[in-house]
Amino acid sequence: NMLSCWLSRLCRGFSTPTGRITHLSRGSLSRTLVLSSQRRIPEFSSFVARTNTCGELRSSHLGQEVTLCGWIQYRRQNIFLVLRDFHGLVQVVIPQEESAAAVRKILCEAPVESVVRVSGTVISRPPGQENPKMPTGEIEIKVKTAELLNSCKKLPFEVKDFVKKTEALRLQYRYLDLRSFQMQYNLRLRSQMVMKMREYLCNLHGFVDIETPTLFKRTPGGAKEFVIPSREPGKFYCLPQSPQQFKQLLMVGGLDRYFQVARCYRDEGSRPDRQPEFTQIDIEMSFVDQTGIQRLIEGLLQYSWPSDKDPVVVPFPSLTFAEALASYGTDKPDTRFGMKIIDISDVLRNTEVGFLQDALSKPQGTVKAICISEGTKYLKRKDLESIRKFAADHFNQEVLPVFPKASRNWNSPVAQSILEEQRSGLIRLMEIREDDVVLLTAGEHKKACSVLGKLRLECADLLEARGLVLRDPTLFSFLWVVDFPLFLPKEENPGELESAHHPFTAPHPSDIQLLYTEPEKVRSQHYDLVLNGSEIGGGSIRIHDAELQRYILATLLKEDVKLLSHLLQALDFGAPPHGGIALGLDRLICLVTGAPSIRDVIAFPKSFKGHDLMSNAPDSLPSEELKPYHIQVSWPANSEAEKMFFSTLSSLLP
Repeated sequence: NMLSCWLSRLCRGFSTPTGRITHLSRGSLSRTLVLSSQRRIPEFSSFVARTNTCGELRSSHLGQEVTLCGWIQYRRQNIFLVLRDFHGLVQVVIPQEESAAAVRKILCEAPVESVVRVSGTVISRPPGQENPKMPTGEIEIKVKTAELLNSCKKLPFEVKDFVKKTEALRLQYRYLDLRSFQMQYNLRLRSQMVMKMREYLCNLHGFVDIETPTLFKRTPGGAKEFVIPSREPGKFYCLPQSPQQFKQLLMVGGLDRYFQVARCYRDEGSRPDRQPEFTQIDIEMSFVDQTGIQRLIEGLLQYSWPSDKDPVVVPFPSLTFAEALASYGTDKPDTRFGMKIIDISDVLRNTEVGFLQDALSKPQGTVKAICISEGTKYLKRKDLESIRKFAADHFNQEVLPVFPKASRNWNSPVAQSILEEQRSGLIRLMEIREDDVVLLTAGEHKKACSVLGKLRLECADLLEARGLVLRDPTLFSFLWVVDFPLFLPKEENPGELESAHHPFTAPHPSDIQLLYTEPEKVRSQHYDLVLNGSEIGGGSIRIHDAELQRYILATLLKEDVKLLSHLLQALDFGAPPHGGIALGLDRLICLVTGAPSIRDVIAFPKSFKGHDLMSNAPDSLPSEELKPYHIQVSWPANSEAEKMFFSTLSSLLP
């Protein structure tokens, strides 16, 4: 019932855009654009054989003759039946008189989740039988006629939000899962937010919605692409990881402002909460700087934000990449709670503890710590042991729990010797109170910050599991992260460079000379948008100078520039300065709805392994069907039986 209230609120909140007048200037011409000065309510029953939805009827409809279509939610004592559609629930009274035997037979014998159409009169529920938890709880329908539109067979699971189902079962029968109020709410909210984004971008700010190709070619850098065979021998298409090159070419083409609800494809295999195909709100503008893009996105989110959530407050705060790493140990910090990383090197500079001395003697060596408020109340000794084990296993890093003011003596001899020397300085610097626990580590700056950043989140999860509320679930904490490095050392070969974002990102104007001397120190004009510790968008000002782009690709990244000859040529033909951003729509909607996974805000998602459990894609093809593409499958040794099956099948084909 709560979810049906959400649906009603969702429909009300998004269906009443306020009247707004905006002046758009183009040269000397000033035009006025008027966006609906009247409130509009969607007409849910136009063009179909019903007069109303199940969720909209109230006391104001008493006495009206109505026709409703929906699914049977449940039946009680063959007297009442609850009918459901996308808009909500309504109670139907099954007629008991002999003259209505045919209607009673239909409504009493139809299985739950069968589809019916009923006609009748809206009447008041008897006094004392109203249901205040149900939006339609004051009325019911006195049925006159009924029609069974489709009977439902035995279901693999009940279509109710409180019934626990495995995700695999939900994905296998996704069309049933979509009937749940939660999935209806998620997908309708997604649709409404996208509609508001279109309105903001196109109608208020003059953007052009342009579709870009899905069949493209292999390009250097980034994630792995999906390869599509063509009928030309040895020639393949690739699905685009994003419309990056096309959006830049649209700026060269003078379109000035582009956006697209874009499908993107990345062959990233089994990664948690990632999808091989996903959706971006993709944006590019000419003659813009970083601040312009940031203000645009803040306005876009503020305008499209659901009315049943707290309003978005702008401008969003900003941190540099270096500040984010130093304070939170990550470039996507969750700023809804404290527990920041603090450098305590100076306090422990003269320590006699061996591993601290060793760390501080090195050029990049530091000692870092985080303070867990009331840690002694909420954390057990086994928790601290698992924290230490996690740091050792995943980061090869020693982490030491210290209890500077605890009444009980939890400390190890090493921690005790640290405290004896520098207790007061540590307490003062970290503002430590009774029952606080300090997690301390030593080593190279970036590595020490990374391990504490991960432990900060692990400890937050532990504390919240024990009942302490650290992160307000209704709070949306946006943050810009800026001044990323332009290049990173390659993992497999640290002597070579790769793009931190992508190879079309412009260097920071102050660092351009460093490109030719110390490229690893160059900052980029790249910016990420972070929400509650998740990256929901990223973009940059682009390189619009062909010579600079060629130098970065060929000399610094050692890429084959022939693969990008079309882009380099375009930049030589009068490319304007330009920049853009892409918002991850799936991740954004997931956070807005509070869904546990992005799969809960996508109509037909893939499984963890990238499979469609409903249709069993990807699927095998007989070798005969592969011949026009001039490709042949090399079967692994354990697939001999499958190979034999398909060769037999091929021989039987005409």
